[in-house]
Amino acid sequence: MKHASSEGITAVGRPLTRADVTEMIVAAKIRKGLAWKDIAAKVGRSAEWTTAALLGQMQLGREQAEIAAGLFDLPEEAVKLLQVAPYKGSLPTAVPTDPLIYRFYGLVNVYGATFKELIHEEFGDGIMSAIDFEMKLERLPDPKGDRVRITMSGKYLPYKAY
Repeated sequence: MKHASSEGITAVGRPLTRADVTEMIVAAKIRKGLAWKDIAAKVGRSAEWTTAALLGQMQLGREQAEIAAGLFDLPEEAVKLLQVAPYKGSLPTAVPTDPLIYRFYGLVNVYGATFKELIHEEFGDGIMSAIDFEMKLERLPDPKGDRVRITMSGKYLPYKAY
């Protein structure tokens, strides 16, 4: 694992990257025994958004970045990097290999055409925004085994004729 100095330079002498900051956050979270929902409460956003942001998929504001830096003992350079618009959707491989993430890939492969057809039938030719978007993850107790409920809500964006 790479470690950063207070000057924003890694132990191997190169500038700190956003990926380095993500590694530092995950390591500190584990080391300190923090939960994403508790981190989110301190940042002032949902657990879903905060987790995505701290894993490098969202841009934090200055105040949020400073709170994160305090929670995870990050250098000032990390505060700056947390405020940069990220390169989103950056999984390490084209087809995910992590079993949980792969299940979502499979879900889209199986139901993607169904989502598309039903959204187009209900709304017309367009897309569901992942920018104007909300998500909620819940645990549903079930005697046959607990279930995961993920609710996604994105603004409908029709294609524009011009």
